[in-house]
Order: sequence, then structure tokens, then C-alpha cells
Amino acid sequence: MIYEILKEDIRTKARLGKLKTPHGEVKTPVFMPVGTQGAIKTLSPEEVEEVGAEIILSNTYHLFLRPGYEIIEKAGGLHSFMRWNRPILTDSGGYQVFSLARLRKIEEEGIHFNSHIDGTRYFYTPELVIEIQRALGSDIVMPLDICLGYGASYWEAKEALEITMRWLKRSLDYKNKNGRKDQILFGIIQGGFYRELRKKAVEEMVGLDLEGFALGGISVGEPKEMMYEITDYTLDLLPKNKPRYLMGVGAPEDLVIGVSMGIDMFDCVLPTRLARHGVFYTSFGRRNIKNAQYKEDFSPLEENCDCYTCKRFSKAYIRHLFLQHETFSYRLLSIHNLRFLFRLMGRIRISIQEGRLDEFRKEFLSNYLRNDRENRLEKEEIWSRLLI
Repeated sequence: MIYEILKEDIRTKARLGKLKTPHGEVKTPVFMPVGTQGAIKTLSPEEVEEVGAEIILSNTYHLFLRPGYEIIEKAGGLHSFMRWNRPILTDSGGYQVFSLARLRKIEEEGIHFNSHIDGTRYFYTPELVIEIQRALGSDIVMPLDICLGYGASYWEAKEALEITMRWLKRSLDYKNKNGRKDQILFGIIQGGFYRELRKKAVEEMVGLDLEGFALGGISVGEPKEMMYEITDYTLDLLPKNKPRYLMGVGAPEDLVIGVSMGIDMFDCVLPTRLARHGVFYTSFGRRNIKNAQYKEDFSPLEENCDCYTCKRFSKAYIRHLFLQHETFSYRLLSIHNLRFLFRLMGRIRISIQEGRLDEFRKEFLSNYLRNDRENRLEKEEIWSRLLI
């Protein structure tokens, strides 16, 4: 067993757990910052660890294109290459093939695509994706899947799911014969926003030798209500004794609601991407450092925040740096945004332990969305329906 449930919340579906990996244990629920190219943008591994990261995510597609998985293997694997000694999850890159690559062509054997960098033609197969991740040496690996955007028809989603399931079985077979025995393989549940297809995916996957489940094809342009409802529906079908990972979702309100539904793992580029646009998190919602109101504001980004940024620098100083395009400002905002999410996950874990997650959820959403009353009421209404 790689996953142990330590406590279940009585009033929600949240779980407090422990995920065991070759590079250490991870407390769940957990947020994973995204280091697509083998680095969390603008930050050193030491800074990422200091803000509270226990596990990070990198991307197979990007590392396959540059610098190439053979080079990383020669360096001793991704942990050694990037000097990160804690767990790493690598995504298969299936989503990036569909969102970034050009001239894609899907066939039974795999996907032909042109690199978004220089147009070079490649052929991605389920076996190659597992082989790349074997060379990278990541702790948790993902199989090649077909991720469709919101609006795909039932028949498109059905065909994509059937191919994804065949690719999953090939991935599992290749890993068992040629892969690393200590790597953890999750299955990715696709099926669009069709309950029948999600159910079919789960029914097929639970019979396979998988060590966790990921919900793919979520947060691809659909309304939030639909995202919550299909997530909640799918989670109810999954076995309880294995970790559940909601791919590509990580807004603060979504973390709180997702944990309440029973999600154990999240990842998202938002905290560092928003930082590079001047946006920072506070307990009362997002704020933008470019706003003129911060020109002479010598207080920290958030009172009582214990991050490096808030303990040392003021909004006025960070605003000055940002407006002068100083990259130090991107680092300072990234440190704060990541620390905000890790502190949030810590508070969520404590509230599960103490049996008061429902109260914490209501309080957090009320404060975080206080300036967006319509959004807050909509989320409260959605969650109330999900509790029925």
C-alpha cells in the first residue's frame, strides 16, 4: 500500500492521508507546484522547499523536447539534474500534445505531432511515454491519454476514452516488463462531461493494477458548476483506499471545495503565472500589485503571512520593482503565492484532523470571495447541492 488514510471527515468526503514514494512521504491533501521544464519558474529548489513544497510536478512532453530524456538520464535522473531530493510527479504530456503541438494525427499506435518549438515531427506512443519517465526517474508517472476540450461531443469523448483505455493497458504492460518497479503509475480517467463515460472509465480501471487515479479532462473551459459536479460524481465511483488526483486545478477556492469532495492531490501553474502578472493571493481574494493604491503602502502583501516576502518587503517596494520589470518582483510574488497555498493546505489538514472542515470551508469562501458575492453564492449553492 502506497497510500494510507489517517482520518476521514464525518461531514464531508475529505480525507487526511499519507502517500509513500521512493523519495519520501507526502502528507495529503497536497498541492503540487508545477516545474514544467524542471524548475519552478524564478525560484531555486531551496526556495521551493522552504515555502513548504513536499512534491513537485514536471512535464514529460517539454523535457522530451528539451533537453531530451537521454541527457537527463545521463545526469542521474531528474532529481539529480534539478537538485530536488523530494518526490516528483511527471505528467505524460498528453494535454500539451493537444494544446501546444501542431498538425496532430492520432492513430491506434500513438500520436504524430509537430513540435511547437521548431516544427520537428515526432511520434508519441504509450510505451515511449513510460520509457521517458523511466529515464527521468520520477516517483509518480502518468500514462499517455487523449484530453479533449470542453464542448467535445459524446461520440468524440467515447472514442477518445476507448483509445485512452487501450493505451493505459499498454502503458501498464510496458512498465511491468521494462519500467522501474519503484515508480507509481496512476490511471487517468477521461470521458468528457458525460457521466456514463466517466463511469465506464472507472469500472475498467479498478480492475487494473493501478496505484492511484487521476481525473483528467477537467478545467478545460467548462463552467465551474460542471467541473464540480463531474468531479464529485466520478469520485463517488472510486475505491477509497487509493489516492485521487485532480489534474490542473489549483485556485484557492477549488482546493477547499475539491478537498471536501475527497480529492487528495492538486497541481496548477496559477500561483507562479499570476505572480508574473503582478497578482498575489490574500485571505480576501486576489489583488494586483500594479494598482496605484499600493504606491505608498508600506505594509506586507498580507498581514500575518510568514513567507520571506511578507517578512521583509512592502507592497510599495514590490510594486516599484514590478513596474520597472525587475525579475526580483516575480520571485517575491511567486514565493508569497506558493506559501499562501501551502499555508492553506496546512489549515485544511488541521481542520480535517479536528473535524471542522465544513466550518473552515464556509469561513474561507466567505472571506476569499467577499468582493465577489455572486461567485461566492454560486459556489455555496453548488456545494449545498453536492451535499444532498
